[in-house]
Amino acid sequence: MNDIAIRKRALRGDKLIGSFLNTGSPILAEVAGRSGLDWCQLDMEHGSGSWEMLANQLMALEGTGAAPIVRLPGLDPVCFKRALDLGAHGVMIPNLNTADEARKAVSYSRFPPHGVRGVASMNRGAHYGAKFAERLETGHENTFVVVQIESPTAVENVDEIAAVDGVDALFVGPMDLSVSMGIPREFTHPYFLDATRKVVDAANRHNKASGILAFGAAEIAATYARGFTLVAVGSDGGMVANGMAELVSENRKAISN
Repeated sequence: MNDIAIRKRALRGDKLIGSFLNTGSPILAEVAGRSGLDWCQLDMEHGSGSWEMLANQLMALEGTGAAPIVRLPGLDPVCFKRALDLGAHGVMIPNLNTADEARKAVSYSRFPPHGVRGVASMNRGAHYGAKFAERLETGHENTFVVVQIESPTAVENVDEIAAVDGVDALFVGPMDLSVSMGIPREFTHPYFLDATRKVVDAANRHNKASGILAFGAAEIAATYARGFTLVAVGSDGGMVANGMAELVSENRKAISN
């Protein structure tokens, strides 16, 4: 897997489909990676996995064709360092609200002189030293940085956030954004749609990608039609839960007939 591909593809406007992986399972990560997804978001914010489980998920995705993007718990330089040292191709930062926070996120993701990321050679991301020199030289070009827009404050500041050099994608967190706007889960509400249009427009003005989580296959076409290019559809936990519930429901119907 070429770890520069996801950033290049996103910035040139390719439509890239992904999914959230929140169970921490390396088996489900491998299944997801082999399904044909362009990227997988490994969730360290709300997901069930530990850092040790994250390492196993990253290994499971190796060679599948799906780029691993780690959603961090927050704007903590140690978490950036851990995820990237383990071999993540990019990071997603939740609930980012200002251009200053965006600049910090970029800085935490890059080695000096381009940022303040701590430097070590003996880790999985550097192939245990074999690619350390290459990573040190080109890491600022290869690492995909996605910031989440999840509040009215972030929407208000979205143009300044999008203008930050090194921010590659703006990703709407629909649950957080709708709740913080006082319209929980009302994803067709005019205020919500207006907010998402502002995100897409800001991304387009600054030649960045724009993304959002869709909650089912039926939403995919409409999501792309609204201008989003980095779309995540559901999660591994959600798909397993829904699939099992559907099978049980169908069995109950058959038994009752």
